[in-house]
Amino acid sequence: MAETPDNSVLLARILETLGQIQGDNKVFAASIDAMNGRLNALADVKKLKDAVKVDTPLRPVTPASKPVDAPFSPTTDIKDEDSAASKRPATSRIILTTYPGQSGIDPIIMNWGHEDPMQRGPVVVSRAGSTVRRRNAIGAHGGSYSIYHALAVAINELKVDHKPDFTNTEPAVSLGPFPQWSDPKKIVAMDPLGHLAPWLYKDYIGKEDVEIRPTIAITKAHMKLPELEQSMKEGRLKVDGKICLNESGELAVTKFAVEPVWYLPGVAERFGIDEGTLRRSLFENTGGSYPELITRGDIKLFLPPIGGLTVYCFGDPAKMSDPNVKLALRVHDECNGSDVFGSDICTCRPYLIFGIEEAVKEAQRGGSGVVVYFRKEGRALGEVTKYLVYNARKRGIDRASDYFMRTENIAGVKDMRFQALMPDVLHWLGITKIDRMLSMSNMKHDAIVSQGIPIHERIPIPEELIPADSRVEIDAKIHAGYFTTGKVMTMEELSAVQGRAWDDVDH
Repeated sequence: MAETPDNSVLLARILETLGQIQGDNKVFAASIDAMNGRLNALADVKKLKDAVKVDTPLRPVTPASKPVDAPFSPTTDIKDEDSAASKRPATSRIILTTYPGQSGIDPIIMNWGHEDPMQRGPVVVSRAGSTVRRRNAIGAHGGSYSIYHALAVAINELKVDHKPDFTNTEPAVSLGPFPQWSDPKKIVAMDPLGHLAPWLYKDYIGKEDVEIRPTIAITKAHMKLPELEQSMKEGRLKVDGKICLNESGELAVTKFAVEPVWYLPGVAERFGIDEGTLRRSLFENTGGSYPELITRGDIKLFLPPIGGLTVYCFGDPAKMSDPNVKLALRVHDECNGSDVFGSDICTCRPYLIFGIEEAVKEAQRGGSGVVVYFRKEGRALGEVTKYLVYNARKRGIDRASDYFMRTENIAGVKDMRFQALMPDVLHWLGITKIDRMLSMSNMKHDAIVSQGIPIHERIPIPEELIPADSRVEIDAKIHAGYFTTGKVMTMEELSAVQGRAWDDVDH
């Protein structure tokens, strides 16, 4: 008679089988998710094409149309390169710049703001051998990270001819299209089609060997911050299983990463200057790094070497553009010292946490909550300038009345964030109104409202969240025009608001 396995053996077999089932389920779920991603991308591409109202035929992929205007080229009689040499995939010579009409130059058409994505054309900036003469943009992908890309190539860590494999990289959620995407007055600082570029323009990649990369990526993630766990304990946030996942305050979030793409005529118009002035200043004040800003007036796009932004959406992303639900929004500019390392000299992290909490609460009420995080460290003056200002403040008497003067003495201006381009991402998200603006900034408010997006309510940071040493900052900003529901101090009163010195230690 065969022996009956004991309970421990049976349990082991059951656990082993369960483990195999769980593993199979994970593989199956991953496959389903990958298929959903591809379907989302295909569906979004189809929506874009279906949204086209004009009856004009699609522009054939080849031959590419040539731009005709070149208002800023300093010369047009420079001798063309040898035709054969210009078509080589590689050369020992370095081409510092190109010119309109030059032999071999055949940029892919770019009609910025055209509602038909094929008539508009893709953003092409790569200097790869098969693409360099088809470029319709100046600069490089990756913003400030383009320098690390260059370094990786220089030290042979990255093959110069590497081509990205975009399999399974499709956006995690569907977005748009919105009418704002085809309005060249509303979006001038990012490519509204940047999240779909490799799939939307696959014919250029496959048939013409043109390198086209996304400038936007959309994913999903979890967020966990210690302050949110405290919010749970105090009852301000509650577990709902969809947005707030557990008692530790862990959040589900959809994230949108955006690299800047500037349409130079639109950027110039937004700042009230002419395009030539903008091009010259960009060229001269980047050390002459981009001579085609001057020689290629026909190229209207510039991918600047600056940081981009990230959108954090809580709840259903489709609700961001729904005019029938409430939207809570915080636009936040980077402050590494406070946001990450908890410096108490400013209100940045407390306001960021408050913004996230209020965004989550709005989403839980059936609305939408959004936080937009810009890489504009130290008011876009940079961390070195910021720390120099800290030194100047702390080596004297750190008075609120002198707060902006310290910065102006060093940088020449008190703020270089220049919020005129900031609303573009709101247009891209389909936002048409803001019910609760979690910001006191007059610059942000004015920039958003001037772009036709009304703000119904402004929410200042609660007094109890303001660190003692940051009173200098916040009181000075309120005096300078920041929104408040409280008192605006006189200059004499500001003189009495002082921050601690380096050696002030409570005993």
